[in-house]
Amino acid sequence: MEKTEGAMRIGFIGLGSLGRAIAGRFVDRGRSLTVWNRTPGKENGLGAAWADSPAALTGRAEVIFLCLFDSRAVRRVLTGADGLFAGDITGRTIIDLTTNHFRDVTDFHGLCAARGAAYLEAPVLGSVVPASRGELTVLVSGEKEAFDRARPLLDDIGRHVFHLAPPSMATRMKLINNLALGGFMATIAEALALGEKTGLEPETILDILSVGGGNSLVLAAKKNKLLAGDFSTHFSAALMRKDLHCLMDLAYEQQSPLFMGATAGEIFAMACAEGLADEDFSAVYKLFRGGKDNAERE
Repeated sequence: MEKTEGAMRIGFIGLGSLGRAIAGRFVDRGRSLTVWNRTPGKENGLGAAWADSPAALTGRAEVIFLCLFDSRAVRRVLTGADGLFAGDITGRTIIDLTTNHFRDVTDFHGLCAARGAAYLEAPVLGSVVPASRGELTVLVSGEKEAFDRARPLLDDIGRHVFHLAPPSMATRMKLINNLALGGFMATIAEALALGEKTGLEPETILDILSVGGGNSLVLAAKKNKLLAGDFSTHFSAALMRKDLHCLMDLAYEQQSPLFMGATAGEIFAMACAEGLADEDFSAVYKLFRGGKDNAERE
């Protein structure tokens, strides 16, 4: 365990695949951590204390991280009967790693400020493996004073940290990033499936794409998963579908056409309809190859 100076008490809500990896990173850095998750048991083996509710967590942490599925989940954690607002959050800093809807996240800034808390929206680029190594990219919107106070914690989890001060700017940038992420993944998956159908070996296809037109962080991260047929979740197809849906709303608000993003959004919607929602978003490959059950190569 690495030792980190300071005794700042951290609360963490949301222990899905990404959340648990980030929480584990804080534990590895020697941070004092108390956690809550809607489904108990996910904290097992983490080495963190447990709070019985979000409200109970407010008395045990100065900084509270949220890492949830969507804005509805964030709103429940903030405003529910035993949510954070049911406790005393005066003077607390809430750092929301969730990829929210850009409209909802603006509301969260105001709701927290009205209760005397600082709110930082801080969606991240990257998934489980970079999170466990402290190599995420963190996009942050919110007041600079709160950002500066939180910077040591953000540096624990992020190799790159960007402050985009106005509310919702970090969220908008995260959605735009996922336009590229989802589009790359769908293209790589389609290229691999088509290449196999023409008689090429999958290893050959991906090796050549890696030094050719498919060369990207996306392929580097997902190459082994595609070759092994391992679609255990780092970032789910359901999350990608959700983010691309929010992106379409953003394009509509800007009165801007969205060709590639809309296509990718529908591809991931189809993947979810085919039963791939809870698998890694690289499992979209199964869709191009011939469906959910065609995971084994002949």
